[in-house]
Amino acid sequence: MFSDWSRRRAARRVKAGDGHPLQRYRWWQPLSRSLLHIELPAQDGQTHTWSVDVRLWGDEDGNVLGQLYRDGRHHAQSKLPATFPVPGGHIEVVTTQFGLKRCHFVGTDGSERQLVPDPASAEGRRARLDRRHPLVGRALSLMSIVVLLFAAVLGIPQIVDQISHIPLVAESIGTFTSPFGLPAWLNITLVVATLVASTERALRLRNHWLLDGGLFEGDT
Repeated sequence: MFSDWSRRRAARRVKAGDGHPLQRYRWWQPLSRSLLHIELPAQDGQTHTWSVDVRLWGDEDGNVLGQLYRDGRHHAQSKLPATFPVPGGHIEVVTTQFGLKRCHFVGTDGSERQLVPDPASAEGRRARLDRRHPLVGRALSLMSIVVLLFAAVLGIPQIVDQISHIPLVAESIGTFTSPFGLPAWLNITLVVATLVASTERALRLRNHWLLDGGLFEGDT
């Protein structure tokens, strides 16, 4: 995920923590907070629980930060995307406008493990649905893909249409008329469905450059 250059750059953004305790996940935080954990052995043979806490709506300055805790105590923080050094490797954290894109432990040997969502979090509840009702979980996953594919097929021509009618572009390459002339209410419905589908995929830390590229961001 991270190149060597971007990993070094992200590592420079990491600041030491102040030791404050990890707050318990609250029932009203599913759309605003992600919390995941992983247990890693230390050199002394002890196993420690490392937790990544992300407030998705950002701080008072609008910055989305990743907070790293060890055994429930604040260990480090960084602006995202972030790479946190931990025993045996590092933890990579990346977000999108819909939620988490990546939260993985990457070992020094190149192996990867996704952190486990907190059971109380939205990601944890989505994972529990997959375990308890796998058919329902797979159906939701498929529906999300279908919605996003449908949005891409209808959205790309409309975006090209709008861009091609910019005077400078029109003078250079001509104009393009989208074969899909959707009414405003249907475009709005499609935007809402796309947001829901993208959020569902973010709860499973799934991301694809086309499906989750935000084709309809701001398009009403």
